[in-house]
Amino acid sequence: MERSRPHFLLVTFPEQSHLNPGRHLANHLSLAAGGAILTFSTSISGHRRMFPFISSPSEEVSDCGITYIPFSDGDDEGTSRSRSRNPNDYMKQLKLIGSNNLAAIIRRLAARGRPVTCVIYTLLLHWAGDVARQLGIPSAQFWIQPAAVLATYYHFFHGYQALITKHNNDPSFTLNLPGLPPLQIRDLPSFLTITDLKDPFFYFYSVFGETFEAMEGLVRPRVLVNTFEELEPEAVEFLKERLDLVAIGPVMPPGGAEDATRDMFGWDQEHDAYMRWLDAQAERSVVYVSFGSIYVPRREQVNEIGRALRWSGRPYLWVVRKIDGEEDEVVEGEEEKGMVVRWCAQLRVLSHRAVGCFVTHCGWNSALESLVCGVPVVTVPQWMDQRTNAWLMERQWGTGVRLEEGKGGFVEAEELRRCLEVVMGEGERGEKIQEKAKEWKARAWEAVVGGGSSDRNLKFFVEGLGY
Repeated sequence: MERSRPHFLLVTFPEQSHLNPGRHLANHLSLAAGGAILTFSTSISGHRRMFPFISSPSEEVSDCGITYIPFSDGDDEGTSRSRSRNPNDYMKQLKLIGSNNLAAIIRRLAARGRPVTCVIYTLLLHWAGDVARQLGIPSAQFWIQPAAVLATYYHFFHGYQALITKHNNDPSFTLNLPGLPPLQIRDLPSFLTITDLKDPFFYFYSVFGETFEAMEGLVRPRVLVNTFEELEPEAVEFLKERLDLVAIGPVMPPGGAEDATRDMFGWDQEHDAYMRWLDAQAERSVVYVSFGSIYVPRREQVNEIGRALRWSGRPYLWVVRKIDGEEDEVVEGEEEKGMVVRWCAQLRVLSHRAVGCFVTHCGWNSALESLVCGVPVVTVPQWMDQRTNAWLMERQWGTGVRLEEGKGGFVEAEELRRCLEVVMGEGERGEKIQEKAKEWKARAWEAVVGGGSSDRNLKFFVEGLGY
């Protein structure tokens, strides 16, 4: 029996943007709580993506001190989540079926003599906290977005819903929310401006409402946030007065960029080729373009971005997903100055000396990776928290410039070329952006090294559980 050892169960939503920070947190907990047992659980479809060569979809895997045990969400092939235009049914199914199967896993672990002593779950899975409470187990939410986004959701569900809803069609309307600098409607998380019940993503609005409703029933609910105190001091301070908030970021692979290839789950087939290509480029000369693991652009958008990159005259590494319904060749005629790949180990790329600018969708993982690598950004936010992240990077931290999209969110070639010149050119604004990027790189690493604010906070969190 191993009852004297802490046992953390990390439960994540089955998307790469949840899986990777969840895995990294598990590794950091192993270091902070020496001798702890670490178990990681996501849906079977997510588990299969992480371990594509397992013989059975539900097979348990032990890797680097972590045991991976999947649960069924009723969609083990991942089809309804990835193909349906309406995710509402999937999210309801995930809560209903996932709750029962997660509880079964916890009971099974206890029967093996490895009782779970703390459940940590990513956002969208508030029901995992309910499961933990029903079984008498302490729990914490792992908020994988910035504290500023958590604060905007908090305000929305605590008195500001009517004001935001009233002005949700006025992108320039300015809000003054306690603990945050003034921000416009266009800078809010997209789920807060959805009012149409028929919108395919309206259910996510409901999920966040349920998340905060669950928090209301707790005395100082515990929330781990993937940020650091020096990065968002006002938002962190505001939230600490209302939640047991613990800033533990940036949560990165313990081995840094050298461990980044593990995040690719075997998808990164071109690693050696693009790293050799980067090695041949001049320092800080390359434009790196990636819009994350979900976004798949239209053909017209791919062509427009290609024009901008050619016009810039700079070498580029461009990650482009396969366009639905088209043959394998996604981009033609782009090899003269650049390289096009399907996937890449992003942290390794951003840490390479040749990369001078990151054109990003502003997912929070990408935002943090740009910070820890000191790479300036051109922000092209699409939805979710990305709009707020773009506002933070441009307006609050000064590490980049936001691209002004055309009609329907279309990225126009001339505007992208202009932004690249601002960031990578020799103008005064570009120099300031580059200096800010260097400054935040140093401060991000200071937070996570031994004795840094995030390092201390994670250790205090573990000690607070009695370990």
